[in-house]
Amino acid sequence: MKRDHAIKPSTGFFRPRGLMRQRFNRPVFHQAMRDWANSDGLIWLHLLKTVTAGLLTLGVAMLLDLPQPRIAMTTVFVLMQPFSGMVLAKSFYRILGTAVGTVAALLLGGLFVQQSELYMLGMILWVSACIAAAVRYRHFRWYGFVLAGYTAALIGIPNVMAPQGLFLAALTRAAEVAVGIVCSSAVSALILPQRSSLVLRRTLRSRYANFNAFAADVLARGLERNQFERRFASLIDEISGFEATRTFVAFEDPTLRSRAQHLARLNSGFMDACARLHALHQLLKRLRSSGSASILAAVGPYFDELATLLTAQAPERLDASRIAADLRLFQANLPRRIRETKRPLETTSADSLADFDTAAELLYRFVAEWINYSDTYVSLSWRKSESWPHDGRRVPSKSRHQSPTNNFFVLFAFVRSAIVIGIAGSFWIATNWPSGGLAVIGATLVCALTSTSPNPTKMATQMGLGAVAATLTGYLFMCYVYPNIDGFPLLCAVLAPVLALGAFIATRRGAAGYGIGFSVFFCLLAAPDNVVNYAPDLLINNGIALTVAMLLAAVVFSVVFPVDMPWLTGRIMGDMRAQAVAACKDALPGLNQRFQSNTHDLISQLRMLLTHRSRRRRDALRWMLATIEVGHAVIDLRNEAARAQYVDTLQPRWRGVIDHTCDDLARLFERPEPRSLERAQSSVRSATWLAQDILQTVHADRDKRHDLQRILSCLHFIRTALLDKDAPFRPR
Repeated sequence: MKRDHAIKPSTGFFRPRGLMRQRFNRPVFHQAMRDWANSDGLIWLHLLKTVTAGLLTLGVAMLLDLPQPRIAMTTVFVLMQPFSGMVLAKSFYRILGTAVGTVAALLLGGLFVQQSELYMLGMILWVSACIAAAVRYRHFRWYGFVLAGYTAALIGIPNVMAPQGLFLAALTRAAEVAVGIVCSSAVSALILPQRSSLVLRRTLRSRYANFNAFAADVLARGLERNQFERRFASLIDEISGFEATRTFVAFEDPTLRSRAQHLARLNSGFMDACARLHALHQLLKRLRSSGSASILAAVGPYFDELATLLTAQAPERLDASRIAADLRLFQANLPRRIRETKRPLETTSADSLADFDTAAELLYRFVAEWINYSDTYVSLSWRKSESWPHDGRRVPSKSRHQSPTNNFFVLFAFVRSAIVIGIAGSFWIATNWPSGGLAVIGATLVCALTSTSPNPTKMATQMGLGAVAATLTGYLFMCYVYPNIDGFPLLCAVLAPVLALGAFIATRRGAAGYGIGFSVFFCLLAAPDNVVNYAPDLLINNGIALTVAMLLAAVVFSVVFPVDMPWLTGRIMGDMRAQAVAACKDALPGLNQRFQSNTHDLISQLRMLLTHRSRRRRDALRWMLATIEVGHAVIDLRNEAARAQYVDTLQPRWRGVIDHTCDDLARLFERPEPRSLERAQSSVRSATWLAQDILQTVHADRDKRHDLQRILSCLHFIRTALLDKDAPFRPR
């Protein structure tokens, strides 16, 4: 009897259902949703909150019967940020800037009543000074200074020809701006708030894991020069970015604000660890290039062992306390093991022994710095129920990150802004152009928003194209949309897609200028007021005025005042070399912290200006590495010499030789020329010989012998830095 064919589970009707059961994996689905919520979901949440804040501001301003609700709405798109701490910080400085700008507009109006030329000159000087101050005092203080200038222009320029309305305009403009500030802050803080403290916490964790991996790569196998420079420069950018984040996080978390000193100490420790790792990398590079096989074979196992300790745990499950404990044990056994390894090398040359001692000393210092950083990091132990940690550990010392800015760069920003605004203002006064006042306001806005941009020409051009798109879109709304709708809900429905589009483009890297220009200028040109004025010709004229102002700024930024001019970058490089001079001459208390923070901040400024690969960018990077390397070594040398004060009694010439060495090194960075290099090398050799003679005198005393060996290691490292073929001291 023939059997019927049974339906197999893998065929027929049952296959899709079976596969459906197999494919739908609840944990995988939840993980995918969490990944989306932490990436693209954050962008959509930002768009939702931005549009909500804009429409809420428009409704409140209309309800309060303010004359220009579109100004309040514009405020939201200038102010809104993804994280509540950013918005609160911006709001705080915006309130201060708005108040100062309002007072400045009233004072200028009182001083130059019915004197439009003098009033315009005073306004140009005030706005340019505010922009220059914004460049000098960066991060969110930048925003306060920018608003002090922009608010004065926004209030005063439309009333140049009608000063009798200045006081009323100041009051209404301040009220409109205040509505925008309050609404954007409330929406950001109340609707699914994204805490900056959580971002800072994730940043610290990822930085710890990334540095562990980077250090392991440097120690275990070494990195190519370009690869090391790229990864090291990204660490420097993280240092400056951390300081900016720490600033605005304090506005949303009072606990963090009380622990700001602890976080500053954490960043300072990270800078020290980066400097030690850089010194180790430079020494290893020189040992490999010089063919010191015996020294590399002697110290190599220690580097491999340390790299293994740093990468023993998975990056996503790093336990800093365990790493610190392992490193502490490694450090405790290191001196004894180094002495045992050194005994067979006693018969080698003096230079080889100096290389070995220097490598051992740098290794010990790096381990000590990473232990200190790990301990500080562990003390920030988060609890699940809290957004930020609490502990009773006391920060051992004060630490303050400094952000120096070259005075010529500040003056450059002042002159550049004055020329752009002056051209727009002169043309307006000479031609009596009805929309000329808005062109001056647009010139003020673009100068302010691009004052710290790495490519202001590109930013201004994108904002100009955004203004064109805003004008065309505004024309369509003015002629075809507004006349055909009735009621505030319908108004919100038609405005929401347009506002969301501009906000979305503003979040795209490389296209932010388009989004900013479109969002801000659409609100400024075509957002509805309480009494809508259907005047498409006025809208087009105003759009042309804003576009011309953006393009004028782009031309001036590109042709007259490009930010990457050689003399300007040369000045900043001079400031960076001056940090090495300070390391040689300034008072020791707090010197290491000042040197680290100033140098890293200047490096970030140079990297922002020199965005394109070029010879000047390579030269700047070489000077950056040489400044960090020699400056840090000189500070170590001076600290070790200050501790070993008994050497002055053993050798009266010692203090003078060390001072002479520091002076010659400072002269090398002040005037990098062959003669200065030869003099610095000679001074380092003389100090080394004298230290070797003193070492023979105190050889029987273990503590004093170790002091002199550390001093010799510092001198030897400085000498190898001066002899490095990649060093920038020699002209090429």
